[in-house]
Amino acid sequence: MRVSTLLTASAAGVMAQDAISAGPLTGSRGNATVTINNPSNVAYVATLPAAAFDTAAFPDGGNVKGRIWAQSRPDGIGVTFSVSFSNLPKTGGPFTYHIHAAPVSASGNCTSAAGHLDPFVRNDDPPCDATLQQTCQVGDLSGKHGKITADPFNVTYRDLFASTDPSSAAFIGNLSFVLHYPNKTRITCANFVQEAATTLPSGHKGSNGGASGTSANSTVPAPTGSASPSKTPASFVTVSAAAAGAGSLATRAAAMGAGAVGVLAAVALAL
Repeated sequence: MRVSTLLTASAAGVMAQDAISAGPLTGSRGNATVTINNPSNVAYVATLPAAAFDTAAFPDGGNVKGRIWAQSRPDGIGVTFSVSFSNLPKTGGPFTYHIHAAPVSASGNCTSAAGHLDPFVRNDDPPCDATLQQTCQVGDLSGKHGKITADPFNVTYRDLFASTDPSSAAFIGNLSFVLHYPNKTRITCANFVQEAATTLPSGHKGSNGGASGTSANSTVPAPTGSASPSKTPASFVTVSAAAAGAGSLATRAAAMGAGAVGVLAAVALAL
């Protein structure tokens, strides 16, 4: 069935605009926009070091174990994250983690990572509303997808606003992530480095993020293993490659932000 029998391009644009207008505007440069032109299947991984930055969290030595694998999708829309942590501090949670705006220095000092990746200048407060992810900082992964509430903690999801395109302000490939206590004390951190992409099997966001699918305590993917596609919150719908090829509609979605995604998904289903 052709799109024209269900939804004209102009009607889709109006619906998409209404969807994004329904939420608050939080960034001085607008809300975050969906990334739709990420180079296909480009992967970056950030693996935590053996020793913690906050030695008080591990008085006997050691560190949180784990990594974040980030890979763009064949459709170029958003980035799939596979997050794996274990050996967390025994007290002080739930912990948070964010992509930061700078790489960690060679000394391993996590303060060198600067603040959160925030190209739309939204700032840290008020807290991220996970039901309106376009209003959150691009780097606030735990705010959008769930805090660390289990040990081990394993979750896979698609983030629509991160990018693997070096020309994008939301590019993560030359940055870092930091794992925090709730009071923002930095426990540990790691830089993203490029890796060979891997095949993405089917899968959904783990139970730590509140959606059904992969268990929060399932097997941690190996460093060269696979990441999974994911289910975003109820206010979002995964967009297929057909939607990415919907020309002006996909372009408008990028300009308007994640509120347009549900409309584009409906268009994709009609193709």
